Amino acid sequence: MLDKNIKNLALENLLEEVKNLKDQGYRLVTFSAVESDNHLEIIYHFDKNFQTINFRILFPKEEPIQSISKIYFCAFLIENEIQDHFGVKFKDLVLSFEGHLYLDQKTDLRAPYCSMTIKQEDNGGTN
Repeated sequence: MLDKNIKNLALENLLEEVKNLKDQGYRLVTFSAVESDNHLEIIYHFDKNFQTINFRILFPKEEPIQSISKIYFCAFLIENEIQDHFGVKFKDLVLSFEGHLYLDQKTDLRAPYCSMTIKQEDNGGTN
């Protein structure tokens, strides 16, 4: 079920929308990522005077996504975390740890750190 408080946004409109919010005085609260099949969904959260704006983008995880860190510098931490956990790349990231935000460069572990699949079992028609 789609939350009515989350607006879908086309990937090509990401920077324009984020810049508009910044110009209107919104602060970046956070954003989060969810993996589904071969896609990644990122939900951004912004706030101004206790009014929250949320928007979602969905894109193939093999495609690089534009960083918003040139607009909101603090976004570089979240974007690095998403890179580390999901293996997605952010273009024009102001500070990239290249997959080593949490792990030192001596570690061979690479994204994705953890991937889960939920399998629904047939229970023979009983609940």
